[in-house]
Amino acid sequence: MKTSKRLEGIGEYYFSQKLREIEALNAQGRNVINLGIGSPDLPPHPEVIKVLQEASARPDTHAYQSYKGSPVLRKAMSDWYRRHYNVELNPDTEILPLIGSKEGIMHICMTYLEPGDEVLVPNPGYPTYRSAVQLAGGRCVDYLLLEENDYYPDLHELASRDLSKVKLLFVNYPHMPTGQPASRASFEQLIAFAAAHDILIVHDNPYSFILNDEPQSLLGLPGAKEQVIELNSLSKSHNMAGWRIGMLCGGADRINEVLRFKSNMDSGMFLPLQLAAARALELGDEWQQELNAVYRERREKVFDLLRQLDCTFSQSQTGMFVWASIPPQYQTGFQLSDEILQRAAVFITPGGIFGSAGDAYIRVSLCAPVQRFEEALNRISHAQ
Repeated sequence: MKTSKRLEGIGEYYFSQKLREIEALNAQGRNVINLGIGSPDLPPHPEVIKVLQEASARPDTHAYQSYKGSPVLRKAMSDWYRRHYNVELNPDTEILPLIGSKEGIMHICMTYLEPGDEVLVPNPGYPTYRSAVQLAGGRCVDYLLLEENDYYPDLHELASRDLSKVKLLFVNYPHMPTGQPASRASFEQLIAFAAAHDILIVHDNPYSFILNDEPQSLLGLPGAKEQVIELNSLSKSHNMAGWRIGMLCGGADRINEVLRFKSNMDSGMFLPLQLAAARALELGDEWQQELNAVYRERREKVFDLLRQLDCTFSQSQTGMFVWASIPPQYQTGFQLSDEILQRAAVFITPGGIFGSAGDAYIRVSLCAPVQRFEEALNRISHAQ
């Protein structure tokens, strides 16, 4: 059976391939320390799990749910945006719960793209942007994010291009993989740029609470709802990655347009998950402060590890990763990553999986206990 043309150029996800290699090494007794994937290793708040357990035990919570999500969850999302981002969202018309924000990326592309439409995609950036655009029949047009420009788009350079076929612009601040924080000035420039060229901005915003004292939403700026649709998630902020709970926020017209596609793809989210997510969004600031204290301690260990590898990095990064430039004796981050994996049984993500502009970098996840980072540092020290 021949696969569809839409899969041409879409390879297996890098981490899917690499995990098989790691499994083979583990079968040989290597006990690989995986510092590559950003899956939180800490649990959600106990109150969140309690709500899930209690709601799951009820006989009336197991039916199909609304395609637009529970009113309880949408109100909690609206209150969360108001409390933390100072953004007013109508819970009935401007919020769409998602089964993880990753599905939202695909929904947006399928909603707006015709074959041949162009999409501005960050390089380096989250690989799913590129694959979703291609699967929807669109064409990816890279824009470079360079260290010397603080990993913000060069909008003057972009404005000099032919943008007549561009419909969407993916942005992501705090940025993954570089950890660059959001900037209100940069946000203002992005909105003006999108308005001038009739482009819809898709802002992917899952990292705004991790090691970041100033969470920002693009929707907090004047005129944003006309130009922006924003994805957010509980995966990182509330240690709920496997729960698959995200949200799409924006103007009512945008939400209704995406809902036309989404409602044909699923039948809503399990109600106890929605009720537990609503409880998570009600947690006070102390929850985030405690979580960030853990990540801050881990980050110091990652800094030590990167110094051992003679990498250079900024200590002002946000999010749950550390992005670092490789030393000059290595041609690419792939080379350094593979060497560390084979010699020290430690896996670190090569920056090149996020685009060609990441070739000279590596990325280390903070999703491991301090003891694992210490063991990784010890292994690398003895392997050098």
